[in-house]
Amino acid sequence: MARVKLPLSAAGRVHDMGGQPGGPVPIDPQGQPVFAQNWQARALAVTVAAGGLGKWTLDESRHARERLPAEDYMAYGYYEKWMAGLATLLVEHGLVTMDELRSGQVAADGAQGVEQYDPVPPTAAQVRAALARGGPSRRPDRTPPRYACGQKVQVLSPDSAARQPGGHTRLPAYAAHQTGVIISHHGSHVLPDSNAHGLGENPEHLYGVCFYANDLWPEQVGSKDEVCLDLWESYLVAVDA
Repeated sequence: MARVKLPLSAAGRVHDMGGQPGGPVPIDPQGQPVFAQNWQARALAVTVAAGGLGKWTLDESRHARERLPAEDYMAYGYYEKWMAGLATLLVEHGLVTMDELRSGQVAADGAQGVEQYDPVPPTAAQVRAALARGGPSRRPDRTPPRYACGQKVQVLSPDSAARQPGGHTRLPAYAAHQTGVIISHHGSHVLPDSNAHGLGENPEHLYGVCFYANDLWPEQVGSKDEVCLDLWESYLVAVDA
């Protein structure tokens, strides 16, 4: 698993690594096992199973990983981040205590203030069906789309787009203040910036926006590469023709 060492001062949102110095990221050769170590498979299974409790959303689980201390985020591997984020969610939602996490033992008398929860384990068939179903985020349109294909738009900064100071957003920092062209409209989808903080789904129109790579990264001057991002309506402002 590749680890990119970034200067902590270069990333206000340490998880937002796209376009940061420290690359290129080495590509693992094909044919590698999905899990380098057995515990990683268990980490995935435990995280998915805990999500089935229905206590948090996918967006909230992503934000839990993003909230790790910067030093821990840079030091942890992929599934270590998953387990650290899951531990945060379990404690915040009152399913376990810090003492139980430290000891690895369930409190004998049931910890005060912690929800007693004894779910029925799903069958293998139910797990396969749930994974195949996924978590669709498409919702009915509540308003007409503000933008149209071919229209130029400018991107806000992540801090301007996020619904909470320092909160979750799917807007990458490297696209901030850049101008792109809308190439597709995906309908209305759950807004992660809101859903991650318990503020409701607040679905918005989602657009495919295309940028020239040399606009995003000036050192790519002369490049004909393009970068296409799916961005929510509130991330964008119209550019006057």
